[in-house]
Amino acid sequence: MSVRTLPLLFLNLGGEMLYILDQRLRAQSIPTEKAQKDEWTDVDRKRVMNDIITTMFNKKFMEELFKPQELYSKKALRTVYDRLAHASIMRLNQASMDKLYDLMTMAFKYQVLLCPRPKDILLVTFNHLDAIKDFIRDAPGILNQVDETFRQLIETYSCLSAGEFQLIRQTLLIFFQDMHIRVSIFLKDKVQNSNGRFVLPISGPVPWGTEVPGLIRMFNRNGDEVKRTEFTTEGNYVTPQREGSFDLYGDRVLKLGTNMYSVTRPVETHTPGSSRASAAHAKENIVPNPLAKEELNFLARLLGGLEVKKPGGSETGFRLNLFMTDEEEEHAAQTRPEELSYKVINIEATQEPGCRAELSRILGELEVAEPRPESAGKGEDLLALMDAL
Repeated sequence: MSVRTLPLLFLNLGGEMLYILDQRLRAQSIPTEKAQKDEWTDVDRKRVMNDIITTMFNKKFMEELFKPQELYSKKALRTVYDRLAHASIMRLNQASMDKLYDLMTMAFKYQVLLCPRPKDILLVTFNHLDAIKDFIRDAPGILNQVDETFRQLIETYSCLSAGEFQLIRQTLLIFFQDMHIRVSIFLKDKVQNSNGRFVLPISGPVPWGTEVPGLIRMFNRNGDEVKRTEFTTEGNYVTPQREGSFDLYGDRVLKLGTNMYSVTRPVETHTPGSSRASAAHAKENIVPNPLAKEELNFLARLLGGLEVKKPGGSETGFRLNLFMTDEEEEHAAQTRPEELSYKVINIEATQEPGCRAELSRILGELEVAEPRPESAGKGEDLLALMDAL
């Protein structure tokens, strides 16, 4: 597995999360002058987006994220997004958080599958960051945070070879390989089958630097072309006019990773197969993991930089529903297999006595197995970290 995959996975999933939240907040917002005390306004929407983006691009958080490291489990990564989604006055219940994460993962999985060449995953990331910058164009301080992450991406990934990008792509596909959640947008556009698997196109632009298929060249031992054979293809391929820009500013050309929710339309998710089958698969994913202590160390470092915004004074948190009605949300919460649901874990990175107990509770939830001999000492790092909090 590639040790350079985690930043790309986190930033792209985070970008999809922001797209979804922005769309739902806009749909539920009403004019400020007409709003009641417990109703969303556009001011609230901007505040939520600014708070989440500020937290997401926290300098310490990014420094930990960009350190070379292997991907962690789906459950560990999901915990980070639970924390991130609640970094403002917005509150999501379990069913809405499940749906949000399903939409995020399936959207990015589709983008990875459709990338013409492995290096284009970086262009997909840049598209997400370009859109995020548009969300906070009126907040120069937050904009600087995002630009700094942009520069880190360029510095880290611009020198990687095609083979290293291929390894990153394979690492992402392994992470997503068991996720087959049906999404209404993909089903309606006929890019996803009823079993949750994506339909890959056989037409369109070929990867930059390659030729349209249809010609076979044969060479002799001296490297001279001696014969040509043409063949017909079922697809309608075209050569791209130019390569997308890998600079801080520029035309990315590739449209993957742009906001597909810019046109309002309902988005539903459906878990394929029976609840029993889904639950059985979920149990496979929570088998005790020898790397669980390392994962917890990683989570503790990352979550230490994520401060949950608590409503001040008489202000109450606003609840966001990702379903069309409250009844749909309640039904989803009741019918979803218990093994597929997650709890929102709030850890305060302060000197409070409860912090250590909270981390210990997560340690229990991760079903930590005994560390392997080569992992000796990792537990001591965790205890030292707990004592420092």
